[in-house]
Amino acid sequence: MVIIAIFVCSLLGSMIIGVPIAYSLIICGIGMMYYLDLFDAQIIAQNLINGADSFPLMAVPFFMLAGELMNSGGLSKRIVNMAIALVGHIKGGLGYVTILAACLLASLSGSAAADAAALAALLVPMMVKVGHNKGTAVGLVASAGIIAPVIPPSIGLILFGVAGNVSITKLFLAGIVPGLMMGVSLCIAWYLVSRREVIETTPRASSKEVFKAFYEGIWALILPIIILVGLKFGIFTPTEAGVIAAVYALLVSLFVYRELKIQDLYGVLLSAVTTTAMVMFLVASALVAAWVITVADLPSEVIALLEPLMDSPRLLMLLIVVIVILIGMAMDMSPIILILAPVMLPVAVEAGIDPVYFGVIFVMTCAIGLITPPVGLVLNVVAGVSKIDFVATVRGTLPFLLAELLIVGLLLLFPDLLIVPAAWMSS
Repeated sequence: MVIIAIFVCSLLGSMIIGVPIAYSLIICGIGMMYYLDLFDAQIIAQNLINGADSFPLMAVPFFMLAGELMNSGGLSKRIVNMAIALVGHIKGGLGYVTILAACLLASLSGSAAADAAALAALLVPMMVKVGHNKGTAVGLVASAGIIAPVIPPSIGLILFGVAGNVSITKLFLAGIVPGLMMGVSLCIAWYLVSRREVIETTPRASSKEVFKAFYEGIWALILPIIILVGLKFGIFTPTEAGVIAAVYALLVSLFVYRELKIQDLYGVLLSAVTTTAMVMFLVASALVAAWVITVADLPSEVIALLEPLMDSPRLLMLLIVVIVILIGMAMDMSPIILILAPVMLPVAVEAGIDPVYFGVIFVMTCAIGLITPPVGLVLNVVAGVSKIDFVATVRGTLPFLLAELLIVGLLLLFPDLLIVPAAWMSS
């Protein structure tokens, strides 16, 4: 109990006084090391180096680079154009375009903030122009953006796989169906919300326009097929898939669409490197705390606390989901995964919960935290890009947030909805 108190108090105390999360994790590790009489500066340095020295983690910079290249090189824009050609003529069609484009972009980049920013810049002005409420439009974009951490290639699933020592390939394949279920739930919620609005509808695209949109966008569609087929049949690892995605996006942007110029590469690389550096330092810092958590056998302490729930996996999962949602209101997705996964996963496994199932639900819940106030990274991103008040964004997000929470609840009640397709995909 004492070690749990030190873990929680040192971590939360550091963050409350304004210490960055990465340094808070190091302080948390040092506090526990002092209590266990294990403090050694060399151990801290060694764990910091080992935390970043991981082959699976190499997928993170490559997928981030791929996402930057897609947004700068015109792949994202062509995905949106294809969606408009397909469903843009339906009443509220631009909302369905947003959801469809978000699912397609999720299968390309894996970054919620990047996808949401691209969709907000492209689609929110169009939605407002045809008569949609701006807050609702921005809320839909934010809610659709968080599909990216669930559908592969997902940076959140990569971090969970590394933190929990779970197969990233299995996590990727297991995330496909839940991600698509989130998309379907948003379609239903959008139908219920938009039918009350008086909006203009765009003319149905002609067969020639649909063919042109798909002809121009086919290069963007090929990439997720390459990644999923390669992972399914073991042709390459998730890390190698990241390299393939980055190289493919670079070649298409430079030589096919020709929207990315050589002189633009510096800015694209700088943006990808800056984001990668923040994530990697966070991962390295988390390993300092994770090492002490392992030495102190903190999961056993947590198992002892949750002993009454160990015979009821669904109730245990519900409690963990509630905890993650509450923490997600004040913390970003990456630190939640890195801090809680090493603690919660052993508890789940002890209760007989499949680690891949747990990982996908855990990351889904963390992703939902990206659109919960007051922090809500994706909420802030789309509000900034769309130049709208944060409170209006939160209000517009609520019906879609509820829809995605219902999907998590459905997967808690019926785990086979996730486990069966995941087992088939992995076989």
